[in-house]
Amino acid sequence: MSTTPRARARAQTMTDIVRIGREHLATDGAAALSLRAVARDLGVVSSAIYRYVRSRDELLTLLVVDGYNELGDEVDAALAGCTGDPVVHLRVLSRVVRRWALAEPARYGLLFGTPVPGYQAPAAETIAPGTRVIVTMQILFARAHQAGLLAEPRRALQISAPLAGDFARIRDEFELDLPDWLIARGVTFWVALFGAVSADVFDMYGADTFADRAEVFELQLDALLDMLGYRG
Repeated sequence: MSTTPRARARAQTMTDIVRIGREHLATDGAAALSLRAVARDLGVVSSAIYRYVRSRDELLTLLVVDGYNELGDEVDAALAGCTGDPVVHLRVLSRVVRRWALAEPARYGLLFGTPVPGYQAPAAETIAPGTRVIVTMQILFARAHQAGLLAEPRRALQISAPLAGDFARIRDEFELDLPDWLIARGVTFWVALFGAVSADVFDMYGADTFADRAEVFELQLDALLDMLGYRG
C-alpha cells in the first residue's frame, strides 16, 4: 500500500529525530537528553517537536526500541550467513553482541547500563524488541540440546514449585524443548554474557590489566559453553 506525502514526511522526521537523539545520547548522556536540543538540531522551533514526540521519556523509548532492534538485526544478519552447529551460532551471537556494544557504548549503556533517573521503559513497547536476542539464544540452546551437544548435569536439579512454574511458562511461551536444567544454565549464560560485555564496555578491568580483551572474551565464551554443558 502506498503512503501519502504527508505520511512519508512524518516518517522521515521521526527517523531524523531518532538519529539526532542518538547523537545527543552519545555526546550528552541519557539523563541530559533534551527535546529542545533535538528540535534545534532538527531545525524547528521547540514547540514543533511535540507534534512528533510528546516528552523526553517518549524520546528515550524511541531510542531504546531503536537500539534493541539494531542489535537484534545485527545478530539475525550474522546468523543468517553462519554455517556450523548451534554452538558455533552461539559463539557468533556472543561476538556480535560484544562488537555492537563496543561500537555503540552510549546506546548499549542505555539498554543495559545504569537506569535513567525518573524513566521507566514501557513494557508494551520494549519487551518484544528487548527480548529478541534472548529468544534467539533460547532457540539455539534448544537446538544444541536436540543435537546432543550438551551434557546433562550429573547432579539432579532441585528447584521450588514456583520456579518450576516459571520455567514451564518460558517453555510454553517459546514452544521449545528446554529441560529445567538447560533453562537454568541458559539464564546463567545470558546474564554472564552481558556481564562480560559490560565489563569491557564500561572499562571495569582497568586500562592496563589485559593486553588483549578480545582473547579474554573468547576464554569467557569457552567457560560459558562449558557451563552450558558443551563437551565438544
